[in-house]
Amino acid sequence: MADRTTLHWPDRLYLVRHGQSQGNVARDKADAEGLAHIGISIRDVDVPLSDLGHSQAIAAGRWFAALPDDQKPEVILSSPYLRARQTAKHICEQGGLAGGKARTVIDERLREREFGIFDGLTTIGIREKYPEEAAHRRRLGKFYHRPPGGESWADVILRLRSAMNSINLHYPSRRVLIVCHQVVVLCMRYILEELEEQQILAIDREAEILNCGICAFDFEPHELDCAPRLTHWNHPAPLEQDEAPITAEPDQITGTR
Repeated sequence: MADRTTLHWPDRLYLVRHGQSQGNVARDKADAEGLAHIGISIRDVDVPLSDLGHSQAIAAGRWFAALPDDQKPEVILSSPYLRARQTAKHICEQGGLAGGKARTVIDERLREREFGIFDGLTTIGIREKYPEEAAHRRRLGKFYHRPPGGESWADVILRLRSAMNSINLHYPSRRVLIVCHQVVVLCMRYILEELEEQQILAIDREAEILNCGICAFDFEPHELDCAPRLTHWNHPAPLEQDEAPITAEPDQITGTR
């Protein structure tokens, strides 16, 4: 029975948020100065890591490299966004994958949540430029609110369910590492633990997801199913180990988390 229930699940799933990005830094500066716009002229998909973000990603790679061979990830999947791909590259270069593998599989379903008309705006900017939409968001809540041209958390969850089905199909009984974004980490936890809206929003309110913080699930066989078990949550060990500063800035828009 154990073999049958684990057949279509990975053995372990690691989730790592990308290192601090230049967008995180720009957003913090815009918030501190009370500006409406973040001040990044390039597409969100092209925003790179900051210098600190590169250091955090290297530290995370060293943490994975220090794991026993039977615990290291065997496969690495990444969001196509530059900051995630750079983080994945550093992890590979530090020997973080079993067998010295260095190939990263890019999956667009792991991308950042799309912000639509809110893209590039701070909370102040959203309220100033789109007051009616900001009021609609407050009434509906961020789990279900979809900014025009963008995505809700529920939209992200829909594509992540598809991504998880592909992982189960292509990487059963393997150790898989996903490098992604804050909302993706949270939404994957929502899916795997079969949470409700208020439960995942409560987890979101507890703390920001750390840049290069580690989340991990083991998949344990039960009589009728395979139950994911959370073993690491927002784990800062790689940053402490290399004395890289721990950061946990919200994603591009303040309040979106």
